[in-house]
Amino acid sequence: MPEPTPKLTAAVRRWFRDRSAQRGFPSTLWQFLRLLWEFLRDSLPSRRRQRYGDVDFDWDYRVDTTAATVNWRDRLVGLFHSPYQPTDPALFHEMLASLKIDFREFVFIDIGSGKGRVLLMAADYPFRRVIGVELLPALHRIAGENIRRYKSSSQQCFEIEAVCSDARDFVFPPLPMVIFLFNPLPEAELAELMASLESSLRQTPRPVCVLYHNPLLEHVLARCRWLTIQTRTASAIVATNAGDPSSGSSSG
Repeated sequence: MPEPTPKLTAAVRRWFRDRSAQRGFPSTLWQFLRLLWEFLRDSLPSRRRQRYGDVDFDWDYRVDTTAATVNWRDRLVGLFHSPYQPTDPALFHEMLASLKIDFREFVFIDIGSGKGRVLLMAADYPFRRVIGVELLPALHRIAGENIRRYKSSSQQCFEIEAVCSDARDFVFPPLPMVIFLFNPLPEAELAELMASLESSLRQTPRPVCVLYHNPLLEHVLARCRWLTIQTRTASAIVATNAGDPSSGSSSG
């Protein structure tokens, strides 16, 4: 059963507490007011068309992955977790092309999978499994429907799973992994996720690749000594665990 929709008041309180601890009350209050202004501005009818973004993917595969149909409440909750935005297909395939791995050995995991566009694109590669983890039940339900609808002659992975859960509670499978991030969490929660991943790697050492699209919180990954950044562009970084993950060591 999908989890209940996160309460807006709880999301705001947690966001305000974490930001205030990091940046102080005045800066946090200013950012809070700016977020509300941006939300109101983007809710105007004239702005809705812009939220459709890259609609070609949806048209080609008869799915719903744009931000235009996300309701106001989920958009507002998303502001205090991570606003929903679909990934550009060209950038996604560019990131995957940079990996020098045998995809058949890896599980692909999208943290903050939203409506599932990345899951569908990942299915074009021969991964062992493709898993999406999404906090908001409404987006999770749409992702499930998109998975059922998706038909592509280039599809190579047919074991696709959408999970409705807080990413910090997700149990990483004991297999080699490619983990995709598109700013799915605030800073404190992303740090918790990375600590959970490190703990999993200590228990079961295995290869992991982290693909971070629009890496606004790159410094959180930089603090993970067990990760080494392999490639960096203006819009993405690709990092892998180097050395022995059970010891937390890294190599250049």
